[in-house]
Amino acid sequence: MAWFDAIINDILILAKPSLFNIYFAASSIPIGFAFAIGLTLMRVSKNKILSYLAAGYIYAFRGSPLFIQFFMFYSIILSLNLTLWKPLGIDWIVLNPLFLGPFVLILNTSAYSAQILFGAYQNVPKGEIEAARAFGMNRAQQFRSVIWPNMLRLAWPSYTNEVVFLFHSTALVYFTLPVINEQKDLMNKAGELFERDYNVFLHFSVAALYFLVISFVIFWAFGLFYKHLMRHNASEKSPKIKFAPKYMR
Repeated sequence: MAWFDAIINDILILAKPSLFNIYFAASSIPIGFAFAIGLTLMRVSKNKILSYLAAGYIYAFRGSPLFIQFFMFYSIILSLNLTLWKPLGIDWIVLNPLFLGPFVLILNTSAYSAQILFGAYQNVPKGEIEAARAFGMNRAQQFRSVIWPNMLRLAWPSYTNEVVFLFHSTALVYFTLPVINEQKDLMNKAGELFERDYNVFLHFSVAALYFLVISFVIFWAFGLFYKHLMRHNASEKSPKIKFAPKYMR
């Protein structure tokens, strides 16, 4: 069947480009999450300057489209090429999408993740914090033992959605940044295949299939970790229905 062979052929062709999408997400998520924790601590700080700076950063990156952020940072870095990057000999690094793509994604996801963590912080049970204070814990101990575990449990479902959204956003990297050699991601390569035969349904459907499969893996892995976080709240097994008629009262 020609249509089946065409699908298998596209799956094989798009296997390598999918690795670029995975790379952009995998290199951005851990650093972005660590940065988000720092932003959250600044946001809840009693120091008004730190709190306002964090709030401004979060608002700026949440309030502007990621597409424009890619263009803006690429333009800024490109404008500094002759005066800064080229004399230092690092122009081939900072102008490469393999560096610039994760850089912008980190800045973007850290803002969204920080807002998620900030919302979780505000919903940490106050009674548990007061109990920690009653035990004589200092602020660092309170955060490590009480606040952070609760924040993580409260934020994890929303953060899982943010990670999947970030993975989907990797499709914008090569739409806004230059393609170097064979650096083509799923959408870029699917567009290239489309230009050959104009079969838009085939090529972009297979690209979407890759996104669906990888998103499923992310949901599954993050779901397992969430079950681990909530293991202490495991509900009791519901009793089985038994047929036990009573013949006598």
